[in-house]
Amino acid sequence: MTDDQGIRGVLFDSGGVLIGPVGGRWNPRYDFESIVVEHYPETRVELFPKAFAVGQRTLDATTTTVNRTVYHRAMLQVLGIDEPSEALLHELEAPAAGPTIEPFPDVRPVLDQLQAWGVGMSVVSDNWAGLELGYRALGIEHYFAGFVISEVLGCCKPDPRMYAAGSDLLGLDPGECLFIDDDPELVSAAIQLGYQGVALIRVGQHPATVPAITTLDELLPLVAGARRSGPVAGAREDCPPSDLTSSRSHERTNADSRAADSTPA
Repeated sequence: MTDDQGIRGVLFDSGGVLIGPVGGRWNPRYDFESIVVEHYPETRVELFPKAFAVGQRTLDATTTTVNRTVYHRAMLQVLGIDEPSEALLHELEAPAAGPTIEPFPDVRPVLDQLQAWGVGMSVVSDNWAGLELGYRALGIEHYFAGFVISEVLGCCKPDPRMYAAGSDLLGLDPGECLFIDDDPELVSAAIQLGYQGVALIRVGQHPATVPAITTLDELLPLVAGARRSGPVAGAREDCPPSDLTSSRSHERTNADSRAADSTPA
């Protein structure tokens, strides 16, 4: 990385960084219980917490994004619904009647400023296909050059292909991009691949392993400083420059191996 590269692009994680779930829960979405009970009124509601735990274990058991129907069937089986109707599965996978995600209050002003500075932006998310539709409904899709979605690409972070696809959308090299995520381990992986990186920890203690900020507003001084003087020096006073940027240089994965996989993971 050269000292005059600065930050020309930002790769954003989605959940926890740009958006949060309506109802305070990511998975399953907020209307899961009401939909299930509507189709199967005899469902034992006290089993929902156990079903959610099994669903989470199903999501965590693979390095790719689990097919949504497989995820729902795993939870429904715990609820005693071994052969769910097609109508139930369809409603669980159809768009919700109302919004399921909402942007954090600090998102639009920060995206506006980055756009005004000419900083390229993309979203790199471990998620199901169709995330961009939610962003479109929120009126913030236009800020981004594109979306890298794990179910579509066929792999999850920290697979190098996820990061590379995000910077490729911007036509930039890794060292010209800053990756921001609410998972410090994924930020560390990005740094090892040659990206600049910072963790956004909205609640809780900052990690000791990578630089961290508490609100998205704090991203702007980092980008502004890099625009004036080269790569970010650090997100906190106790983080030396070497913690934020990696001196290691890694060749990009061959573009052919990053082609989007149309088969759900």
